[in-house]
Amino acid sequence: MQYHFAPLQGFTDAVFRETHAKHFKGIDAYYTPFCRVEKGEMRWHDQKEISPERNPNLFEQGLLAPQIIGNSAEEVTILIKKIIEMGYQRIDLNFGCPFPMIAKKEKGAGILSHPEKVKEVLEATQAFPDTTFSVKMRLGMHEPSEAELLLPILNEARLSHITMHARLGKDQYKGEMDLDAFSLFIKGSAHPVIYNGDITRIEEINATMERFPSISAIMVGRGLLQNPCLVEEALSGTAYTTTKRISKIKDFLDDLENGYAEKLNGGEGQLVQKLTSYWEYLLPELDHKSRKKILKSKKLADYKGAFMEGMRSL
Repeated sequence: MQYHFAPLQGFTDAVFRETHAKHFKGIDAYYTPFCRVEKGEMRWHDQKEISPERNPNLFEQGLLAPQIIGNSAEEVTILIKKIIEMGYQRIDLNFGCPFPMIAKKEKGAGILSHPEKVKEVLEATQAFPDTTFSVKMRLGMHEPSEAELLLPILNEARLSHITMHARLGKDQYKGEMDLDAFSLFIKGSAHPVIYNGDITRIEEINATMERFPSISAIMVGRGLLQNPCLVEEALSGTAYTTTKRISKIKDFLDDLENGYAEKLNGGEGQLVQKLTSYWEYLLPELDHKSRKKILKSKKLADYKGAFMEGMRSL
């Protein structure tokens, strides 16, 4: 079984990806948060974030897939050309972002209600035969039947795989996964299908593989923000002891701090704000008092003190 690290806006940036890959084994592919067109070209911030210079190890190993978002041939062609120019050979198409400001523009999950736009975008990829394309999507924006209706279009496209988050766009990240609809999608897909959604523990990985033995990989996002060791533990067949997990995560966070200190230009305040943001997810077993103290830190010394105090409480 392969494991892919899902893109999460604001979290899985270049520093995070490179640092995670350095400290934890088992991820077969990392995806960048989606790149978009702004004023007729790829947004400057996105160009910097996916540049090989910022992702030296993952780029060299071929483990990084830039993700793009758009709802027209013109938009995606601009993005594809820029990414190919950078030297990448694989690109992921975002048909799954559920955030209203994106979906209302008929992008991300919002494009799933418009088969003609899905077809236009996929047909645009045919002009780049030397590049591998994949799709990350949802069951639909409003109804699971939307994905089913798109199967003929998807099946005709030249795709390496489809990653399916088994929820509707309108549900964002709430409610139960629709595993029955996911099962039907697998049966109708001509492409390998990757499962994505609500994987936070080894038991959930095992249950997913048992229920869907034909999936080609499992994509994990928030589960790896909660426990960066998760895939490594799954591959070892058992969860790490608390002591071992905390030791590995501490080394990872120390390197993450160094990486951001080198790249960020906003001083100590910006660095602390970036580091504390990960504690929205990290180590959910941490008690509320310790987490609150970490999140409220404004100075690096306060953050480090609160972090060490929290680790001792586990």
